[in-house]
Amino acid sequence: MLKHTLLASIFTLTGISLAEAQTCEKNFKVSGIPLVTAVSYKSSQSFPKVKQAEALKRLAQAVAAEGFSGITVDKNLGAIDAHQETSGSGRPQTLRVVARSQGGGTLVNAVFNIQPGQVTTNEVVRSGICTIIRAAAG
Repeated sequence: MLKHTLLASIFTLTGISLAEAQTCEKNFKVSGIPLVTAVSYKSSQSFPKVKQAEALKRLAQAVAAEGFSGITVDKNLGAIDAHQETSGSGRPQTLRVVARSQGGGTLVNAVFNIQPGQVTTNEVVRSGICTIIRAAAG
């Protein structure tokens, strides 16, 4: 408990929230009911010394390396949209990655959506999303 209180105090003094200091894996969240509804997988991570433009370039390369298609990069929004079709159903899964300037660094958010009736494991998605998010750091 003392360790968590000390860390929270340090982050407060430096202007970083505890959530921002966490890793992609710790920020990973899932919403929806597999097979019944669409499922969204979300995560984020802050990179204190990474410039937004460089992060966006690296993120787009990582999205391509993870096998996504239809990649579009909107530099004005700091957003990347992509999709993949791995189930053979013709119904793509979508990915949106956003890199926002935050102080002297960048906050990266990613959302991966699968459609009703499609399934995957949390571990596979967490690994893929976090590989993409960590690419922001180079």
